[in-house]
Formats: sequence, structure tokens, C-alpha cells
Amino acid sequence: MTMMASGIRMRRPTAGDGSRVWRLLRTAGGLDVNTPYSYIMLCDLFGDSCVLAEAEGEPVGFVSALRLPERDDTLFVWQVAVHPSARGRGLAKAMLRELLGRRTEIRYVEATISPSNGASQALFRSLARERGCVCRVTAGYAAELFPKGQTHEEEERYRVGPL
Repeated sequence: MTMMASGIRMRRPTAGDGSRVWRLLRTAGGLDVNTPYSYIMLCDLFGDSCVLAEAEGEPVGFVSALRLPERDDTLFVWQVAVHPSARGRGLAKAMLRELLGRRTEIRYVEATISPSNGASQALFRSLARERGCVCRVTAGYAAELFPKGQTHEEEERYRVGPL
């Protein structure tokens, strides 16, 4: 657990946090919100690779990530959510630092980011600068892969490392 100067506490989430995380994602906006069950499961089974940030006991940030089975030195960041009231304070990067601080075997961080998501692009490029490494952008998931009738941009793959 880490405490930021702003009074925000960061910790591993548990199954009991899943519903609160789901509500945070709905409030944060800009992300695909999955079922409450998926967040309960993430917090329970993958809590070691996720971070929950709280201010006065309320969720203000969440990072979900998974270690890639075929590349165990790579952490794939699935979602980064920051409550509107907590934006502009460096919370997203602080949560990534928290996660990397407890996962010292990680040498690469990956994420897929849509071309219109400038905030996430800046976050991962900033992480690369901070760590003195490269941020490579390659093709990720084409828009055609998403279900018909749903508007979804392509996703580019960002790879930061070696850390």
C-alpha cells in the first residue's frame, strides 16, 4: 500500500472492491465498461496486477493489468481509469509506478490504445521517458475485429521497455 501526498491511498483490490470499481469505470467515462462480474473477478484473481486508488475511502482510480502467459516479463495494462475529481494530479502514472514497484520482474509494459485517446498515449510515452526506455507503437486490433453495429476505433499496441 502506498499513500500519495494528496492523501490518496493505493493498494491491491480484492473481490469486495469489484462493484465499486465497476461504478468508478462508469463515472470515469471514455472506457469500455465491462460487467460487474468481470471487475469482481479481476480484483479477486488478478488483484496482484491491479491497483485501486482511494481518497477518503472512495475509489478515485483503478488500473487493471495482466501478466502475459507467453511473455512473463510483460505486463499488459487493460484499463486505466481516473475519477474526474482526481484528474490532473498524476494519479494514472502513480498507479503504474505502484504496480511496477511490486512487480519487479516486469521488463515491458504493453497496452492497446485508440488513436483518439491522447491522454493514454501521453501516459505511456511519459512512462517511457521517465524510465529512460523506448515506447514502440505498432498495429494492435483492427476496427473490423469488433462486433458489427458497434462503433469502435482500431487499437494500437504500445510497448514500453525494457524497463
